Amino acid sequence: MRLAEKVALITGAASGMGESAARLFAREGAKVVITDILLEQGESVASSILEDDGQAHFMALDVTDETQWRAAVDATVARYGRLDILINNAGLSGAVPDRMDLAYFDKLMAVNARGNFLGMKYAIPVMQRAGGGSIVNMSSMSGIVGQEFVHMGYNGAKGAIRLMTKSAAVQYGKHGIRVNSVHPGLMPPMRTSIASADPKLREKVIETIPLRRAGRVEEAAYALLFLASDEASYITGAELLVDGGVVAA
Repeated sequence: MRLAEKVALITGAASGMGESAARLFAREGAKVVITDILLEQGESVASSILEDDGQAHFMALDVTDETQWRAAVDATVARYGRLDILINNAGLSGAVPDRMDLAYFDKLMAVNARGNFLGMKYAIPVMQRAGGGSIVNMSSMSGIVGQEFVHMGYNGAKGAIRLMTKSAAVQYGKHGIRVNSVHPGLMPPMRTSIASADPKLREKVIETIPLRRAGRVEEAAYALLFLASDEASYITGAELLVDGGVVAA
């Protein structure tokens, strides 16, 4: 197993790419801490993993709340003795009709950028004491290129994640902590998606993707798995695109 006995905390793990990663990590031997603001769905994912003989535990976590982050990391260490892997996956979609909505800009920054920062703030000291760890931040191809139908605050927040990842990799590599980012392209619509859930828009976008299809959540989850695992032991500060070739085009 690729994550045998490792402890992994995954945010936004009640659905979508986070849920797929939680199930995959558990199958690969990790003790998975599933966190989300969706309580019933999160509990359901954890219960399902346990029924499949995996190890999982659900905790409520609003990633914008520093107090909740401190409590989640402390509870993880109290329960399992350590934290080996942090997957900063929780985020809001940027595909909304009003691309100049200031209130939504603030939400994007709070959830997508601040949430990633707070995760690293509380996970890194634990990993330092343990002599190392792996952090994977979920950015997006929107953190590298702009798009016509995406709120610029989404591009800004995902770009911030991309560069915070590199900064953390440089600053904490000497402690054995690897920090990398994953950059999905068009995936199944998120719970908060509006514009990108429109079938006509999705057809138009797919025409611009070299592989001519949307991605699957498990394809992003496998990228997270690789970077989280010891197979990527000499990889830090890297960005892994899972976008069907869009950024290369």
